[in-house]
Amino acid sequence: MAINPDAVGTTGGPHTRSWTSKDALLYAVGVGAGNDELQFTTENTHGVNQQVLPTFAVIIGGGGAPMGAIGAFNPAMLVHGEQAIELFDEIPPDGEIESSGKIVNIWDKGGAAVVELESESVNKATGKTLLKTQSSMFIRGEGGWGGDRGPSEKVTFPEEEPTHKVTYQTRIDQALTYRLSGDRNPLHSDPAFAARGGFKEPILHGLCTYGFTGRALLHTLCGGDPTNFRSMKGRFSRPVIPGDALTVSMWVDGNTALFRTTNQDDVVVLDQGICTFN
Repeated sequence: MAINPDAVGTTGGPHTRSWTSKDALLYAVGVGAGNDELQFTTENTHGVNQQVLPTFAVIIGGGGAPMGAIGAFNPAMLVHGEQAIELFDEIPPDGEIESSGKIVNIWDKGGAAVVELESESVNKATGKTLLKTQSSMFIRGEGGWGGDRGPSEKVTFPEEEPTHKVTYQTRIDQALTYRLSGDRNPLHSDPAFAARGGFKEPILHGLCTYGFTGRALLHTLCGGDPTNFRSMKGRFSRPVIPGDALTVSMWVDGNTALFRTTNQDDVVVLDQGICTFN
């Protein structure tokens, strides 16, 4: 076991990250936005100002998290467990942030370790906090040191039918577009590499599924207005194959919605979802 549980509380940063209008446009196309969402996919449409999808936060945020402090492990054994974002202002099409991060917890799951990270990003143009991100990483084969297993709270979904359902179709080449936003892991593009990981074909990035889900939440709960989007949290439960259809089910209660995303076979791929909005 090479994980260092004493790394909890370690901080990192500041880390500076900038982006351009083109980066935001490429991300929007990568998570399925198209001709009916020109405010997110173009910068020069008459009468339409460019805006940025709230889930772009997962691309620019997360900086400063001191992953190097947790010890050595086989990166092939790491999978993304959960992801959360919280927005305090609208993300501009061009910008620069300074982020600081922290190792919040390291849990011993027996056969694996779970590392929880958080990061806070300040808009350098305004000096104000723009966004926060939280994520958990599940590292197989790195548990068993006798540590705390951590909390086991679960979202309880209502028995009644969802308030809203939205279905989006992913393209068979979806991962090839999404990877251009930064995650070049060959698991999502190289059939031979995917086979070594036990998959029949390359799988879609979990954060791409997260982005598709965020679009459904934005347009259904926020009227398509990013200024109304406050936060989103979900747990990755099953891989998605490019070409799958994704259905986002939402149960609304005031300014909060529970959600989960399923594929065309009704298998849950993004679970335990909570979204807040204005």
